[in-house]
Amino acid sequence: MDRRNFFKKGALFTAATTLLGGNVFAEDKIIGARKAKNIIFLVSDGMSSGTLSMTDYYLTRIYDKKSKWISTYQENKVNRALMETCSASSIVTDSAAASSAFGGGVKVPNGSLNVLANGEKTLPIWQKFKKKGKKAGIVTTVTATHATPAGFCVNSSSRNAEPQIAEDYLALGIDVIMGGGDEFFNPTKRKDNKDLYKNYKDKGYIVAQNLDDLNSYQSSKPILGIFSQGGLPYRLDRLNTPELKKIIPSLAQMATKAINYLNKNKDGFVLQIESGKVDWAAHANDLGALIHEQIEFDEALKVALDFAEKDGETLVIFTTDHGNANPGLIYGKECNHNFDSIANYKYTNEWILNKIDNSFSTNSVIEFIKTNLGFVITSEEAHYILGFYSKLEKEDEGLYNYKHLPYEGFAQMQKKHSSVGWISMDHSSDHVELGAYGPGQELIKPFIVNTDLHYVMLQAAHIDNRF
Repeated sequence: MDRRNFFKKGALFTAATTLLGGNVFAEDKIIGARKAKNIIFLVSDGMSSGTLSMTDYYLTRIYDKKSKWISTYQENKVNRALMETCSASSIVTDSAAASSAFGGGVKVPNGSLNVLANGEKTLPIWQKFKKKGKKAGIVTTVTATHATPAGFCVNSSSRNAEPQIAEDYLALGIDVIMGGGDEFFNPTKRKDNKDLYKNYKDKGYIVAQNLDDLNSYQSSKPILGIFSQGGLPYRLDRLNTPELKKIIPSLAQMATKAINYLNKNKDGFVLQIESGKVDWAAHANDLGALIHEQIEFDEALKVALDFAEKDGETLVIFTTDHGNANPGLIYGKECNHNFDSIANYKYTNEWILNKIDNSFSTNSVIEFIKTNLGFVITSEEAHYILGFYSKLEKEDEGLYNYKHLPYEGFAQMQKKHSSVGWISMDHSSDHVELGAYGPGQELIKPFIVNTDLHYVMLQAAHIDNRF
């Protein structure tokens, strides 16, 4: 297919859906279908199919239980689909354009939040639901102002405008905001010195900044929960670091508190829950981080589905926005043993590589990795790693690799011991998995486009798209 024609057709589809009020599902409307009072939309950001299957294998082999995601398929509880994820500007989307497809119902260029290439803005879906009297929330393991949660709430020509997005959430009255990103709310870290914590409190929000604050939250007031600078620590590191375990909530804990508060609203609620560091782990080819962040998602998915089963009026949609790095198990006689050895990992590659410094010798690097990951690298490999700390080696890639640590090289060493390989350190164009449970799940067809979910949510809630 000619690339120019492909994107030209995409632009025409965008224009058509805008002119028609966006409801491409009008002809499929199901008369008498149950109405979804609440919607919980879960995103495992950057989850390739290999991430989903490996996590299910890991949980089955190590803990003798299936992942919640795969269990819903096995029990035939959900409508399942493959979803196309292209943006307006590329076959391979970024998280901003992908979330905007869900949030705005049209394809926008990569990097944009609900702003088309011509500058036209679409009304984000959580604003639509707020106009109908519903409470709205976002919960994530990355910065609360990051692209995926923001795409359901705001308009911005740049996903990087996180300080402004933090202000936009307050202006819009988003009722639950949880995640990381202290630097975008704290006056000592913002360039303009604005104290957004105070601003939120002045508007009646409860501000939570650690697990104790969250556990004590029983209020009828909206909540801003910001639990770290940057993204929250990886689950694997949190579980094995007592001081982190004491102060940082899990995604499931945040989701539980969010649902409990939002469910008090008589007109219902909408909530987005994101395991955002699945994507960050994939960018770093960090295997331990990846598996455990997908488990983090799975535990939150269980919270949402358990609530929906009891409630009976809640639509739960769970998917990803795009693939990333396409990890997978590689054939070989030691495959099973190697894969099971992931259970020996005490910390993520990120934690380990940040602990190493110029004071380490070749032997101490070997011993440090053996102690914390359970496998032994060679002297040559240890020497290669140390080269990054003395600037002898070329700086490594990886989107969130701010310190230029040897993520890619270390993942290649790890591959021999885990039997897990990667195709890259960046997003991919995969058609991705999607499941839906509850009122409106019948609207999910076997193959959909990411923008379709915007209209699925509106139709499930029996809300007209004409705003």
